[in-house]
Parts: sequence; structure tokens; C-alpha cells
Amino acid sequence: MTRDLLWRGMLAGILGALLATLFARGFAEPQIDLAIGYEESHSAPAPQAAPEHAGMAHGEPKEEELVSRDTQKGAGLVTALALYGAAVGGIFSLVFAYGYGRMGHLGPRSFALLLAALTFVLVVVVPAIKYPQTPPAVGKHETVALRTAAYFGMIALSLGAAVVAARIRSVMARPGRGFDATLLGIVIYLGLVGLGQFLLPTINEVPADFPAVLLWKFRVASIGTQLVLWTTIGLAFGLWAERVLRRSKSR
Repeated sequence: MTRDLLWRGMLAGILGALLATLFARGFAEPQIDLAIGYEESHSAPAPQAAPEHAGMAHGEPKEEELVSRDTQKGAGLVTALALYGAAVGGIFSLVFAYGYGRMGHLGPRSFALLLAALTFVLVVVVPAIKYPQTPPAVGKHETVALRTAAYFGMIALSLGAAVVAARIRSVMARPGRGFDATLLGIVIYLGLVGLGQFLLPTINEVPADFPAVLLWKFRVASIGTQLVLWTTIGLAFGLWAERVLRRSKSR
């Protein structure tokens, strides 16, 4: 049964990735194009540069793109999101197989949607509070490794804090005290995440004159893309998992 759930989870992830790609093409990619235009306009050589510097700037060949912008917005975006969707969908199905039946009497579809919502909050929303998404054209090239490590460190911290909070909640839960145990788990999670966000480095490389509206629209579109992905995974996988579990019980 786990194998059946696994490939259905991967399929749900790919479906979610395709829908997320359509959303990103309509809402996120236009903001990236505007951010690239901003970067190009600010990196252009000054019109009154010294003759020797100007000659060098005009004499140097323009650096060619390894991957064209059209490819990035088309096949590149679809491929990246499809691979990501298949990976997270597979992991999602394994977590579902482990956790189903351990959280009350939720049905497969309700549990899958709840699990998708929790994943969205833990993996997308909470890390974005510390490290909000910025367009690719914003940020220093020499800090890419630091920014990437810090972002994934924030994701690991959020997931780890959730595991600790869930363990403490299960230990403290007693008949009639479930609400108190849940409240304690939430407080512990928020405390661990808050401490981690305080200790992790603060990274702010957005230029002071970068358009605030453009930055806001990009961040909303980025969150929206992830929301489409995880909503689709929760709904599609829940529907397919219900059929698998029903067929398994009928045997």
C-alpha cells in the first residue's frame, strides 16, 4: 500500500507543479522581468565615464546567458517545478502513510489537506518571515551560498521545532487535557522558532531605491505559487489515497 501511496504522491506533486507553473507564469515571472530590467538599468555604465573606462566597457564583449530568459520562463520553470513537485509529493505521501490514523479520526482527504496546510505553514510561511523571497536580480552574487544555507537552515529549524512540539504535546496529552497540551506545543514551537530567527543572520540586500510595490507583488506571487502547489497536493493526493485505503480495506 505504501508503494501505491508513494507514486500517487509523486503524481499529485507533479500535478501541483504544473498548476503552480501556470500561476507563476502569470503573476511571478512578470515581476522577475521588471526586477531584471531594474538591475540592468542600474548596472549600465555611466554616460560621463572616463574615456579609458568607457572604451573598456564598450570594447568588452557582452556576457552571453547560459540559459535564455525565455527558456527560464518556459521549459526551465516547468522542469524545475515538476522535479520539485515529484520530490515533495513523494515525501508527503510517506509522511501521510506514517501519520494517518495517529491524529484522531480524520478521514484520508481531511488528513491530507490538514497535512498539506501544516507543511505550507512550516516550510513556506514561517521561513519567509525571517527570509522573505526576493527576485533573482536582487542580492549580491557573493552571498548566494550564505543566503541559501540560512534559508534551508530556517526550514530545518521550523520542521525540527514542530517535531519537538508534537512530541511534547503527545507526552503531556491526557484525557480532558488535550487542549492544554496543544496550546503548550504551540508555545514551545513559537519559542524555538523565535529563538532560531534571533540567532540566524539577518540578510537585507534589497537596494534602498528598489520599487516597494514590485517587491511586494513578487513576494505575494511567490507565496501564491507555493499555496497552489500544496493545495493541489493536499486535494489530489487525499482523493487518490482515499481510493487506495478503501480498496485495501475491501480485500
